[in-house]
Amino acid sequence: MPDLSVQLGAVALRNPIVTASGTFGYAREYEGLVAMDKLGAVTVKGVSPFPSHGNPTPRTAEVFGGMLNAIGLQNPGVDAFIEKPDYLPYLRTLDTNVFVNIWGKTVGDYVEMARRLDAEREGIAALEVNISCPNIKEGGIAFGTDLHMAATVVGAVRRATTLPLITKLSPNVTKIGDFARCVVDAGSDMVSLINTLPALAIDIESRRPRIANVTGGLSGPAIKPIAVRMVYEVRCAVDVPIIGMGGVRSAEDVVEFLIAGADAVGVGTAIFSDPACLSRIVSNLDTYLSNHGIQHVTDLTATLQTD
Repeated sequence: MPDLSVQLGAVALRNPIVTASGTFGYAREYEGLVAMDKLGAVTVKGVSPFPSHGNPTPRTAEVFGGMLNAIGLQNPGVDAFIEKPDYLPYLRTLDTNVFVNIWGKTVGDYVEMARRLDAEREGIAALEVNISCPNIKEGGIAFGTDLHMAATVVGAVRRATTLPLITKLSPNVTKIGDFARCVVDAGSDMVSLINTLPALAIDIESRRPRIANVTGGLSGPAIKPIAVRMVYEVRCAVDVPIIGMGGVRSAEDVVEFLIAGADAVGVGTAIFSDPACLSRIVSNLDTYLSNHGIQHVTDLTATLQTD
């Protein structure tokens, strides 16, 4: 049988399928719907040093080819995340890797998160440094679209923890390869991409935005070709593990990302309508490898033929 295991630096995954941050809650929400032990990793919803109520509602809108969201990184804060049973204590019971997405409004907030979680490292396989969320007024994308700020945040987090670091890159830049090199030079062990793209949907009867934040992040199948292109550009720029994501719904989508240069692949928006897609993607990926005589899933990574 094909070997689906992958190695992301120091982190071993049973297969390359991970959940994308912001789409899987803190895993407890999908208990009974998703077999966690069949996944390579789960990435939890972003956590900050302080509780955040997020943006006003409505915060999501379905659009052709995907959805808009402006949740605003709602979360209970790091104290509750560490202490309350439905968060880190529950995540520690799962038979899979757990990636904790962290964010803040200042560099100091990121450092505080890194230090707190470094001290509570049991059950945490890696930290994902979110410098790319387009739906908050401070931090987030402001760090991810400025090379100096991106390096500053990642470097500060690197000095605050020895946990493996993933930096989630923003697609809202001209040359994403430059940002990949920047964060890797600052100490990131790997990168993940892409986050959502800022977009707007209007109710033509009321002439008002369909979400209260006015704009939101576009995700879903419509952004997949953009994401695949950016993964390819990042693979050309850096030699570290890459978690690619954006519009993944099937094993065929996963294969496309792997060929472009990803080592693992995140599934996000598809989970909302069909949580069972996760186990189906893993099964169908195994079938694809068998049908094509591929012994190890890593044999697909970065095999795009361009000449």
